[in-house]
Amino acid sequence: MQILRGGWRTTAKRLAERRDVSERTIYRGIADLQGTGVPIEGETGFGYVMDTGFDIPPMMFSCEEIKAVRAGVHIIRAWGGAPR
Repeated sequence: MQILRGGWRTTAKRLAERRDVSERTIYRGIADLQGTGVPIEGETGFGYVMDTGFDIPPMMFSCEEIKAVRAGVHIIRAWGGAPR
């Protein structure tokens, strides 16, 4: 979405190259975003552009959810893993 947010038309090929994923992954992602109401216009072979000014609100966690995430990180570290 950050790339599309600039208001410039870009192709799935260019998006795939910048994110090191397949074009098919981009097509699915675009379709999913469009399905949730994100104003992305365009089509396969022509390119995609997102309406300027569109933004997604920041992700907010409740206190209980933050505690759960912290507990999970501590458990992973205790078991010898490292969260990414």
